[in-house]
Amino acid sequence: MIFKYKVIDKEGAEKDGTIDAVSKDVAITSLQNRGFVVIAVNSFDEKVPFLKRSISIFSPVKSKEVVILSRQIATLFEAQVSALRVFRLLSAESDNPYLGEVLVEVADDLQGGSSISKALEKHPKVFSGFYTNMVRAGEESGKLDQVFAYLADYLDRNDEITSKAKSALIYPAFIIVTFVVVMILMFTTVIPKISAVLLEAGQDIPIYTKIVMGISSILVNYGVFLLILLIVGGYFLFRYIKTETGKKYISSLELSIPYVGDLYKKLYLSRISDNMNTMLISGISMIKALEITSTVVDNERYKEILERAVEMVRSGSTVSEALSGYDEIPGILVQMVRVGEETGKLGEILETLSKFYSREVNTAVSTLVDLIEPVMIVLLGLGVGLILTSVLVPIYNISSAV
Repeated sequence: MIFKYKVIDKEGAEKDGTIDAVSKDVAITSLQNRGFVVIAVNSFDEKVPFLKRSISIFSPVKSKEVVILSRQIATLFEAQVSALRVFRLLSAESDNPYLGEVLVEVADDLQGGSSISKALEKHPKVFSGFYTNMVRAGEESGKLDQVFAYLADYLDRNDEITSKAKSALIYPAFIIVTFVVVMILMFTTVIPKISAVLLEAGQDIPIYTKIVMGISSILVNYGVFLLILLIVGGYFLFRYIKTETGKKYISSLELSIPYVGDLYKKLYLSRISDNMNTMLISGISMIKALEITSTVVDNERYKEILERAVEMVRSGSTVSEALSGYDEIPGILVQMVRVGEETGKLGEILETLSKFYSREVNTAVSTLVDLIEPVMIVLLGLGVGLILTSVLVPIYNISSAV
């Protein structure tokens, strides 16, 4: 909720502006924490320009922008620039209006005495729990410049791997959509005309041709109803996958699809290893690292495994013991983690695992892309060929009879 405020700052100057808060009381408290004397605070939601609202809805902050931002922050901290000035400078230089507003609010919170991690925590749409916890660890250890550099490297790697995995699925999705569109056009425009010719000829029609004609008739006569049914079904499916049960089902489905499931497993294992390595390097405890990783792994099954691991580690188990016994966690990973625990080099082991699974994801994606093109072309050709055969053979028989 947006509030318009009028305050007096520490120098005695009168200032006004807007603040985003869940309630008026929270807005007043936030302003007072910044050292302001509050004169007036009023609801401002109805006066917020439509364009400004649209920016926050339609122009979210991209992961690449957060990567660049993290590198800039790390560089400025290395140059001994104060935190307040860092965020003031970057807010003025930001090309994304929404990100610029967020950075201004972060700078205002810092001026009011807040820590960087607490100021970033107020903007979960931009800075994840993983991100803010890393920053908190950097504040405690006095290595903020290194932490922001780690974050930039991590986010860059994660974005690269995720993008490659998604890219591998875009091409087959495009081919399938194209195939469906072509088939619908043939069944609704071409087949009905050919069907009329075949029926007028009065000759026997093969069973496979009758099936094609029947499908065409259903699409022509009931296509609108089928489309409505498809839209309604899609809506309820979307609602279902947003529920806890739906998320768990989709997560299990991701891991069970032949070949693609192995790709997803390697992607999530790479993310888990990289997350934990990055946090351990920054001085975050193992339990906290497991907890945060469970929230950012983006798969309900692995989230469940990590949450159970947290409870076991709290009870005195080692990480390797907590991760063993799951089909989704390979034995080699458990063994390497055990070696890392015994040698005191768990961070290095996790880094090695992260690089290994990253390479595996890249190799799997490359192989998948190489296989998809010929397979999809063959399937598309077979589909079109069957349709054409079902209508051309009867036409050939008619012309032969004449």
